[in-house]
This record gives sequence, structure tokens and C-alpha cells, in this order.
Amino acid sequence: MTQKRYLYDIDPGEWEHPLDRAALSAVKQLPMVNDIVRSFIGSTTERSLRSIALASSVRASERQFPGVYRLLIEAANILDVKELPELYVSQNPFLNAGAMGVEHPFITLNSSMLSVLSEEELLAVIGHELGHIASGHGLYKTLLWMLVNFASGIIQFPLGQAALMAIITALREWDRKSELSADRAGLLVVQDVNPSLNLLMKLAGGAQTGEMNLSELFVQADDYERGKDILDSVYKILNSIGSS
Repeated sequence: MTQKRYLYDIDPGEWEHPLDRAALSAVKQLPMVNDIVRSFIGSTTERSLRSIALASSVRASERQFPGVYRLLIEAANILDVKELPELYVSQNPFLNAGAMGVEHPFITLNSSMLSVLSEEELLAVIGHELGHIASGHGLYKTLLWMLVNFASGIIQFPLGQAALMAIITALREWDRKSELSADRAGLLVVQDVNPSLNLLMKLAGGAQTGEMNLSELFVQADDYERGKDILDSVYKILNSIGSS
């Protein structure tokens, strides 16, 4: 493993994808978004979410999941993240991770990641989530989580549920595009394209990498991108509306 370069004083804007910035700008222009942010997001919400993590997950430290904690420190040093976020390992069979919170964001890493990913791939995941935090994505990711899980039952919109769904749809569109920025941050941390590509392959097909071929996966991606007609485009939109 080669010595990695530390990116002192790097501006998160350097890795943020143009589609991410454009989609977030569109979200901020929606009516009532600022009111919703003030209503839902604050220290109380953040403490509630952290309480869920404390109750149901294991917090990484020098004494619990020390290997994961070491990777967190390494990734934070490379991206020059000044305040080390807490990282929780949660028992979950799905390959996923997330970052939530605003003033003191934290990372949740599904336990399946530790079984399936190599150390460098895991470092890319942690760098990805640190990228979200450094870019300030936590505010709108937390807002989306709150709206999807709680808003429909406890908030009354003057314009009704249609307005709520429009905001959720716009946030989900941005949420998907924010992943492009975070993937760039993960790549900056590992500083090697292979772990990042292998990570994406495992997220798509699981741990059996001996049964997969990265070049063939690129062919498959090209097949998806080309599409055959307008109906394919419609299906792509409908299939991704609820996806993160």
C-alpha cells in the first residue's frame, strides 16, 4: 500500500459534482423549504437521531471496532476534517452506510460492510460519508429522512400532501446526485480507482467478486445509459424516484 497524500485545507467544493450543486439549488428554491428546515432540524432532532444510534448500534472507538476507528481517523486526516464524527456500526445485512446530523453529524456503517469489503474499500466508504459531512449534506439528508418517516403524520401543509410529495421528490433527486460528490471524496481518500470501482461492483452484486467482471459491468452500464426509446427513459425515472 503506497503512502497517501494528505489534502490539507482542501475545499469541499473541489470534489462537489455540478449535478449535486444544481439539484440542491433547485431544492432551496422550493416554497416552504426554509420553514420546514426550521421546524424539523435542530439540536433536538439531532439528539434524537443520535439517541437511536446509541441505543441500537455500537460506537467505534479505540476499544470497539478499533480497525474501523483507525480508518475513520485516516480518512479524516486525508480530507482535513477537523472535527472527527462519531461512527456507529449497526447490525444490518444490507450493504449500506449513511451520515446524518447537522451541528455534530455522525456516520452509521452497516455490519455487513465489515464482512464483505476489503480494508481499502471500507476506507472508501468512510471517505464517502466524510465527504457528505464536509459538504454539509447532513442538513438536507436529515430533513429528507424526517419527512419520509414522520412528516406525513404530524405536519399539515397549507398546500396539502401534493406539496409535501413535491418537496420529498426534489430532495430525493438531490440525494441521488449528492452521491456523485461523495464518491469523489471517497476516491480522494483511497487515491486508487480500483477499490472505488470494486466497491461499486460489490454494492451491485454482492461479495462473490469471482463471479463478476468489472469490464462486463461497464458494458452493462453502457447498455443502461443508451436506452432504446422514450419509454426506457420513463422507466428510469419511475424506477429511481424512491431510490437513494
